[in-house]
Amino acid sequence: MTEVGGRILSLKDFSQILFEESEIELSTAALEKIDKNFEFLKQFSTEKVIYGINTGFGPMAQYRISDDRTLQLQYNLIRSHSSGSGKPLPSLLCKAVTVARLNSLMQGYSGIHKETVELLATLINKNIVPCIYEHGGVGASGDLVQLAHLALTLIGEGEVYFENAIQPTAEVFRRFNIQPLNIHIREGLAVLNGTSAMTGIGMINILQANKLLHWIIILSAITNEVVGAYSDHFSYELNIVKPHKGQNWVAAVMRDILSDSKLIRSRREHLYESDAIRQKEIFEDKVQEYYSLRCVTQILGPIFDTIQHAEKIVTDELNSVNDNPVVDHENHNIFHGGNFHGDYVSLEMDKLKIATTKLSMLSERQLNYLLNDKLNQKFPPFVNLGVLGYNFGMQGVQFTAVSTVAENQTLSFPMYVHSIPNNNDNQDMVSMGTNAALITKKVIDNSFEVLAIQMMTVLQAVDYLNCSAQLSSKTNAVYTAIRKIFPKFINDMPRYKELAKVKNYFETSDPLMLINAELPAGANN
Repeated sequence: MTEVGGRILSLKDFSQILFEESEIELSTAALEKIDKNFEFLKQFSTEKVIYGINTGFGPMAQYRISDDRTLQLQYNLIRSHSSGSGKPLPSLLCKAVTVARLNSLMQGYSGIHKETVELLATLINKNIVPCIYEHGGVGASGDLVQLAHLALTLIGEGEVYFENAIQPTAEVFRRFNIQPLNIHIREGLAVLNGTSAMTGIGMINILQANKLLHWIIILSAITNEVVGAYSDHFSYELNIVKPHKGQNWVAAVMRDILSDSKLIRSRREHLYESDAIRQKEIFEDKVQEYYSLRCVTQILGPIFDTIQHAEKIVTDELNSVNDNPVVDHENHNIFHGGNFHGDYVSLEMDKLKIATTKLSMLSERQLNYLLNDKLNQKFPPFVNLGVLGYNFGMQGVQFTAVSTVAENQTLSFPMYVHSIPNNNDNQDMVSMGTNAALITKKVIDNSFEVLAIQMMTVLQAVDYLNCSAQLSSKTNAVYTAIRKIFPKFINDMPRYKELAKVKNYFETSDPLMLINAELPAGANN
């Protein structure tokens, strides 16, 4: 059970609700605050002009709405803005949006009746998930279109995901005897006007980006093992003199993973104190590895820092009051402004997207090193365990990795700087935050594919060398786990189903948790 309201909802809490289906309970103190806030609005709003209560919306706020039409005004807003298009978002993302909207409303500054949050909690706990579409929100007056589809569900209309199918909301509500939401004062605007679509999707992105980071660290570790790399590039002494938190975190994790590896070499032993090396003028082995192997801590360190910062900013947004106006019963006033603007989330999603693309580029370069025998001088072309020229090994899947990374690079243009004024120029600066979050999700999904291909190749390389027993105990555990779903192969067969299995394993598992790696301070758990 996860309490919502009256406390900060963390990334871990969010993960438990979404991935472990933890039920939620609403804080009693927060519900009391919502009651007080609603009663204040009901009294304060009489004989005053208050946006969205007795006025039109956006540029039509200049039009006063008569008292007998104010409730219908809220229904009109919900129905008119339920105009999303494109594909329905996956149900997990729609549930994330619902949780994010609930948590914002539970702050108690939105002037809503508590029926709103109670209904949202019921839907979450019963896994009745509003059907929300990918296209619509510009992220300025909030995620209006996406959240309109959420509000449409609350009033018993539209469609929901239930039991792995899209079904009419009204039918599912009747099945569970759920009463649709009644509008009291401003429930329509309060649900629509906020950043919860970009925020909910953004929280999922951060959780998945953490998994990607952990996988690429362990992939980098195994890759360094199979090529017999030197240990100094992830040593404490080398990294501590460059005091970036992320770099030193990555280095510490790599040291933990590789602590008992029999394949990683000591530079002191092989190049400093070896009698044989003193007699040579030309060295067969590279004195220093390629950057994709040697600079792992420097490349992944900034990605760690980016994810950490994104978690801080997006979690703050998750726990914010992000609709307009803010109903402040404690200061006996209603404040009009722009808390619904999504620039905080939009910028973080763009940064996360760029960092994730760089992560996929590192994976592709390590993959290329393993596949190119002219570079590694250790493996057959394409780590082909069959007959050269007759069999093809991992040649085919490399094309998939390269094309997918190229797509990531194209998708990495920032949405944050892409504002198009609309709404009769009322919204003259917009964030495009939901677009940013959805494109970031696409880049993350793509990157899982690239890393899965690298893992398949690494395992073939381990078997070519017959060195699984010499891997560290932790990388050997990963080798063993993934070989169960991707067995060693020699003969050519279609690999797309195995690729899908490995990708799914990556998306649903965290390797550092799997192998009980000793995470340094600052790890995202």
